[in-house]
Amino acid sequence: MEEKLKAVISAAELSGQEFGAFLRREGLHEAQLQQWRDALQAALGAANPKKRTRASAEAKRIKQLERELRRKDKALAEVTALLVLKKKLEAFWEAKEGGTQATSDE
Repeated sequence: MEEKLKAVISAAELSGQEFGAFLRREGLHEAQLQQWRDALQAALGAANPKKRTRASAEAKRIKQLERELRRKDKALAEVTALLVLKKKLEAFWEAKEGGTQATSDE
């Protein structure tokens, strides 16, 4: 297997006449080398799903946290607006009560 890997790597660096000379020197056929290359890519591709799964799980977690953050930001904005409204109403009622008391004292 190691020899096949070395052959695939060595052949990948060559082009044209150099590639043909390499095949003749090693006693290989291009189709044989292509099969080895495909097998290597399949083996490497089989190792990647774990990384994709972890990345996918991390991406899902990030999206979930972003949704939660947006929800909490909206709730905070709503509470802030309610507090501002409460203060304005209190100020309004204090001003109104203060104004009616001043006119009733006269």
